[in-house]
Amino acid sequence: MCTAATYKTRDHYFGRNLDYEFAYNQTVTVTPRNYPFCFRRMGEMKSHYAMIGMAFVQENYPLYYDATNEKGLSMAGLNFPGNADYKEEAPDMDNVSPFEFIPWILGQCATVSEAREKLSRLSLLKENFSAQLPLSPLHWMISDRDESIVVESVKEGLKVYDNPVGVMTNNPTFDYHLTNLINYMGVSVADPDNHLTASLDLKPYSRGMGGIGLPGDLSSASRFIKAAFTRLNSRSGESESESVSQFFHILASVAQQKGCCKVEHGYEYTIYSSCCNTDKGIYYYTTYENSQITGVDMYRENLDGTELASYPLIEGQQIRFQN
Repeated sequence: MCTAATYKTRDHYFGRNLDYEFAYNQTVTVTPRNYPFCFRRMGEMKSHYAMIGMAFVQENYPLYYDATNEKGLSMAGLNFPGNADYKEEAPDMDNVSPFEFIPWILGQCATVSEAREKLSRLSLLKENFSAQLPLSPLHWMISDRDESIVVESVKEGLKVYDNPVGVMTNNPTFDYHLTNLINYMGVSVADPDNHLTASLDLKPYSRGMGGIGLPGDLSSASRFIKAAFTRLNSRSGESESESVSQFFHILASVAQQKGCCKVEHGYEYTIYSSCCNTDKGIYYYTTYENSQITGVDMYRENLDGTELASYPLIEGQQIRFQN
C-alpha cells in the first residue's frame, strides 16, 4: 500500500511512500513541454506543462506514479483495490484511461481549481495500457500549495473529496478516513491530563504519553491516522534542507519494513519515498536500500524539448566515513 502527503514551509512540498512487494524499474522522469501525449480517446496533446515525477516508462510513455508540473500542481496514484471501478466509454464525457490521468491533469492544469473543472467532465475509462500491463485499481490525491483533493472512481461514479488533512493512504474510501479521525480527537502532542479520577494523583511517567492511542500497525486506516497526526503537528525551519528533512521524517513515520507485512508473493515494504519541492521543481527521493536523499532538478533539463529524460534510481546504500 502507500501514503501520500503535502507539507508547506516557505515552499510547498508533495510526495509519497510507494509500498509494494516488488518494483517495476521506475525512474525519475522529466516530461518536457513538447513531448506528445497520445491519449486513447482524447487525441494528441502536442504541448503542455512540463512535469517531473516517478514513472515506469514503457514504449516511451511515462506511466507516472506521482508527479509535479511546472506550475506546482502535484498528483499521486495510490492502490485502491476492491473499490476502484472504471467505466466503459461514455458519450459527452472526457474519457481518459487511469494510466493517462496524471498527464491529462498535470499537462493542462495549474491549480486544484482548474483540475476540479476538468474533473467535472471526466470519466475514467476501463482500458488497459497493454495486454501485459492491465489497469491498476487506484485513487488519486491532487494538491497545490493552497488546497488538496482526493479523486475516487467507484461504482457510483467519480467522487471528489476536499482533503483538509493533507494526507492519503488506501482503503476504505476517503470519506471513511475523514470520519475515523474523530476516534482520535483525544490524542495530543502535550502531556495528558488526569481525567480518570480526581481521587488519584496520576502523573505521566514518560514524555510523549499524550500520543497514547495512536495506531502503530501498517494498515491503511492506521497509517492515515499516524501520517495525519505527524503531518499536522510537524514543525521545521523554512530552509530547503530543514523542510525536505522534515518531509522525509513525516513519511518515515508510516514506512514499511521488509518482513512486517506478508503478502502472497513475499513482503510489502517501502520501495521508495519521494519529496518534490513543487515551487522549484526539484524531485528528491530515497529508496529502501539507500537512505541518502538524491535530487533531480527539472529546470536543469531542456523543458522545451520533445524527449523524456529519465534517471534510474540510485539503489545502493551511500555511507560516508568520517575517519
